[in-house]
Amino acid sequence: MKRFSRTRRHWLAAACCAAALGLPLAAAAYPDKTVRIIVPYAPGGSGDVFARLIAERLTARLGQTFIVENRPGASGAIGARYVADAPADGSVLLLGQTGEIVVTPLLSRTLNYKPENLVPIVLVGDSPLVLSAHPSAPFNTVQEMVAQSKQRSQGFNYASSGTGTPGHLAAAALALKTGAKLTHVPYKGGGAALSDLLGNHVDMFFSGAPGVLPHFKSGTLKPIAVSTLERSPALPQVPTVAESGLPGFSFSLWGGLFAPRGTPAEVIDALNREVNAILADGETRGRLEAEGAVVKQNSVEQFTQFLGAERARYQEIIKETGVRLD
Repeated sequence: MKRFSRTRRHWLAAACCAAALGLPLAAAAYPDKTVRIIVPYAPGGSGDVFARLIAERLTARLGQTFIVENRPGASGAIGARYVADAPADGSVLLLGQTGEIVVTPLLSRTLNYKPENLVPIVLVGDSPLVLSAHPSAPFNTVQEMVAQSKQRSQGFNYASSGTGTPGHLAAAALALKTGAKLTHVPYKGGGAALSDLLGNHVDMFFSGAPGVLPHFKSGTLKPIAVSTLERSPALPQVPTVAESGLPGFSFSLWGGLFAPRGTPAEVIDALNREVNAILADGETRGRLEAEGAVVKQNSVEQFTQFLGAERARYQEIIKETGVRLD
């Protein structure tokens, strides 16, 4: 597949021509180097699953190498800042999720990056959170967990992928609305939290579905409830938290691609087009849906509107729970 000029002027000109002709991204304009998709959490979480699948498919479609690089820490802020400060040439992208894109900027008074410096490209998937527990946990339903937590002197503890992440807020909201006695144990990503849940070092974890589904099949974890208003097609037998006595309870963990502000619009549009083509592929869609993700093709404008609605919703949730990062 044809490579492009190493100079910004030439590759921008090529991008304009390719966009006008409807050519694929690899024939348009891109740095002649490996493209890194940054995941701001440790391996094993939902964002990591999304990023690796998209990187694999983009590499196959475009003949340009896309790799995933994990930069965990500070509830996603370290990776988000890295991409916000990266060259705006399309060589560094972010697989951004609900936490660092929407929630952390609302929670933190000392944020070291500006969310507006991360430009939305495309929403990859929207996954329900699943409240999971070790098979030895003495509860099998939300109602049992709440009742037993009130009878125990220490209550129960719960893992999260980091302070201020959707899993943290979901558990905080659950505790607030039910009076459950719950203690937060934050980690640097879903993989580390999941590892301690499997080791029975924490009592429960509101996680993205992709990381826990294999463990439900093997019996090494058990599902308690899902966080969306409707049951997940991947877990039709598992009730929602809303069904379990909390009408309206709704949280999800979505992931999408972002680029540093200043990245040429032609490159943003081309990436959106390519990822949407990937999402339309039956095999890719099947893999994502099997992981519990809801997959919808979307334009840059639609993704931008989605982000605005999420910010407004989480402002209300944060006000209710009183959660703060600093």
